[in-house]
Amino acid sequence: MIDFMYTSEVNNFQEDYENDFMKIIETTLDDLKIDDDIEMSCVLVDDERIHEINREYRQIDRATDVISFALEDNDQFYVDGMPRNIGDIFISVDHAKSQAEEYEHSLRREMCFLFTHGLLHLLGYDHMNEEDEKVMFSKQKEILSFLHIEREKD
Repeated sequence: MIDFMYTSEVNNFQEDYENDFMKIIETTLDDLKIDDDIEMSCVLVDDERIHEINREYRQIDRATDVISFALEDNDQFYVDGMPRNIGDIFISVDHAKSQAEEYEHSLRREMCFLFTHGLLHLLGYDHMNEEDEKVMFSKQKEILSFLHIEREKD
């Protein structure tokens, strides 16, 4: 079972990515052979809000594209039989739009890329060194390719 909460703080943003994000979650969990019940959330924000989050929680004073708060990075109390809460993803729609233009692909592809990136962070992947980066980025590409959105253009 997947308990996924998807919300948008961005006014006048009409795109709905919940179905894409659910497919990414299912594909990723299947690929990683994770059969735990999980719960997580994804919040779409603007650059101003993600800047605030980045400054407050990471002490980085600028906007960014995606921030993940992996709950499993910290000691937690688990109750047997309860879902595994893996954390929260915040995606800046402003950043996603500009990156989609810059990389000349669709907004849908960029949103799915950022969500996949955030999800992998929640599941323990990182890119702090070259070897870990290769593993994580390869997994991202594999997931997006499987869903036929790796090179999607507008």
